[in-house]
Amino acid sequence: MTQDETIDALPSTEGNSESWIGITLAGQSYAAPVCRVQEVIRPQDIAPVPGAPAAMRGLMNLRGRLLPVLDGRMRLALRGDVCCDDAAVRVLVLDSEGEKTGLLVDAVGELIRFDENAIGPPPSGRTTRVHDPVRGVIRSASGFTALLDVTRLCDPDAIVGNFHNDVGGPP
Repeated sequence: MTQDETIDALPSTEGNSESWIGITLAGQSYAAPVCRVQEVIRPQDIAPVPGAPAAMRGLMNLRGRLLPVLDGRMRLALRGDVCCDDAAVRVLVLDSEGEKTGLLVDAVGELIRFDENAIGPPPSGRTTRVHDPVRGVIRSASGFTALLDVTRLCDPDAIVGNFHNDVGGPP
């Protein structure tokens, strides 16, 4: 399948579907709304920031502007033991309420469209996480894809960890 092809995770109805871009992190499938993705780029020199939270990979120069880059695996608390192809690694430039943030991902997949009614709730236990960036899940031919809430994903409080969840710990 080429990068330009579209996968319909579930049949969509006119006017009730949204386009999402599939991504892979630690062997798991996620998707971000296309309307919140400004561009997809290859990672360039990402400069670490001393004292920054663990999920903050660093800063990258994007056409003369500093772009904060989050490590997708760290932000979603995924184990890093799944190998990925370094040539497939990309940075999604996300728009979160007017602010640009980069998200380092293992790979970018296909465009996904589905009916909004096909969205299931996040897995049990995730709803108790105050700043959990998983909005819901959809079933696809290859299993499940977790749908990301970009605002929550890029929320500075969640990245820094200045809060406690209902269960008393970080996200």
